[in-house]
Amino acid sequence: MSLPLLECKYVTEEFVREAKNGNYGFKLPSSVPMLRFLYELCWILVRGELPIQSCKAVLERVNFLDNPSKEELASCFADVVTQIAQDLTMSGDHRSRLTKLAKWLVESQTVPQRLFQERCEEEFLWEAEMVKIKAQDLKGKEVRLNTRLLYQQTKFNLLREESEGYAKLVTLLCRGSSSSSHNASAATMGIIKSLIGHFDLDPNRVFDIVLDCFELEQDYDTFLNLIPIFPKSHASQILGFKFQYYQRLEVNSPVPSGLYKLTALLVKEEFINLESIYAHLLPKDEEVFEDYNASSAKRFEEANKIGKINLAATGKDYLEDEKQGDVTVDLFAALDMETEAVTERLPELENNQTLGLLNGFLSVDDWFHANILFERLAPLNPVAHNHICGGLFRLIEKSITHAYRIACQTRFRNFSRAGTEKITHAANTIANTTSLDLPKEVFQMLVTVGPYLYRNTQLLQKICRVLRVYYLSALDLVRSSDGSSSQEGSAYENSRVHLKEVRLRVEEALGTCLLPSLQLIPANPAVGNEIWEVMSLLPYEARYRLYGEWEKDDERNPLLLAARQVAKLDTRRILKRLAKENLKPLGRMVAKLAHANPMTVLRTIVNQIEAYRDMIPPVVDAFKYLTQVSEAV
Repeated sequence: MSLPLLECKYVTEEFVREAKNGNYGFKLPSSVPMLRFLYELCWILVRGELPIQSCKAVLERVNFLDNPSKEELASCFADVVTQIAQDLTMSGDHRSRLTKLAKWLVESQTVPQRLFQERCEEEFLWEAEMVKIKAQDLKGKEVRLNTRLLYQQTKFNLLREESEGYAKLVTLLCRGSSSSSHNASAATMGIIKSLIGHFDLDPNRVFDIVLDCFELEQDYDTFLNLIPIFPKSHASQILGFKFQYYQRLEVNSPVPSGLYKLTALLVKEEFINLESIYAHLLPKDEEVFEDYNASSAKRFEEANKIGKINLAATGKDYLEDEKQGDVTVDLFAALDMETEAVTERLPELENNQTLGLLNGFLSVDDWFHANILFERLAPLNPVAHNHICGGLFRLIEKSITHAYRIACQTRFRNFSRAGTEKITHAANTIANTTSLDLPKEVFQMLVTVGPYLYRNTQLLQKICRVLRVYYLSALDLVRSSDGSSSQEGSAYENSRVHLKEVRLRVEEALGTCLLPSLQLIPANPAVGNEIWEVMSLLPYEARYRLYGEWEKDDERNPLLLAARQVAKLDTRRILKRLAKENLKPLGRMVAKLAHANPMTVLRTIVNQIEAYRDMIPPVVDAFKYLTQVSEAV
């Protein structure tokens, strides 16, 4: 049976005749309605008046109204084919062409196969080979799926538990309390127990609701008083189910920060054990360590390539690179590489629940458990993430607030003259100053943050001032306890032991945190001077040992290695053009590089001088722009 004739407005007989001769855009309007044109075109193709392969050429030459997107074109095509396929009176030849058209649309990626599977009947999908299940079996599977989705009920114990009880519970927990006193918490606990008994509520489900409200509310004191009425052994399981929910493939949203903060707070209050909740978190450590090692090896390889000679380059390339002219130095090249690496790792912070819990510990000021996770996740370098690094900065600043206030009082004194205050320098006056002591946790944090303290130069300078007064305070304690009596002699020995411990801590902070951070702060002599004020207090043996360790640390961190390689490359480029005529501008450039990388820059300069003796006078003149740290090196 032939298809009924269709009155075509756009795909006319004249258009079909010209299309057979290869002129597919003959007498087409400047723009045509998409749905009507596709409908006429499909009917012409199904009748066999045009070959199916000509569809692509026609679509390339036609202009549709409203400029539809590729997705809209595919959707309309699928609707037209679905509508034509519902004609049960269609002959076998016409239906065969229709299935071939559908196959061609999928193979040419004009229409995704998913759209046909959503909209076409089972028999047509089987004929077009778009499903692997026979039409009858597919219908039965569809019926079973719809029955399960629409008619099957989730079984709850509705006969025993009444929704009114849960409604009253949520109202009680969310209404808040103006007073978080012990009496108010006791009254709330009594009401919760009454609701459980009166409405026969499941205690585990009540505990789950309490944790949900705890996650959303900011009144932690009230909820912490409610938690002990529930069994501790159930808390880890309930929180574990919450984390496992976000591990499902169909759940696209990340774990909310409130859940991490809630878990961290319960671990801090010793209501649950860290190991009991750690077992529920994904991904496993071994998996993420392997992925990070691969990316870290790639970064090391990129850093080692900086400044290497390309043997495949031609002489013309070197002439272009070495031609005379203004020398430009990119002081932020290494930091740009680090920014790209951090950006690539952003999804890791959302998908890794262990890192999220670490961030939660920092948000509730729990350094003890945060330090455990930092040590466990050390191969992953978690401090590189900006959120975790920012939380650690906040915790460090909070820990040194009192010490920094004392350091400021020691460093500056206020004098009032004629109604105005003047600040005078009193850094050398330590005798009458309150003894300054820092907890060991501060130094643990500095070791953990490492070179990433460069991201907060203000905090770095605060730490330098605190460490200086901390060391001077220990020195003053030794001087003041120096006596002849036995009791004073014992105090003197204790002060000497204390001074040795203080010096080891200061050296550790300098070697693991301050000096590597200086290497990543371009052209900031103020930071270098602050660090030098701390280093100048140490014996020269300790200083030169720190210089040697500083140079070795570059080989263990791709960020520091990249900074060293960039500084070495830029120093070589400047020295090639250094002369008496351009001494002042190029000397300042060398000084800018030496502010952050004195070891690398000066070692490169010495190597060049050993090869070219005539460079000594201009290099010596350029050294007058160096900072105290660079001069000491």
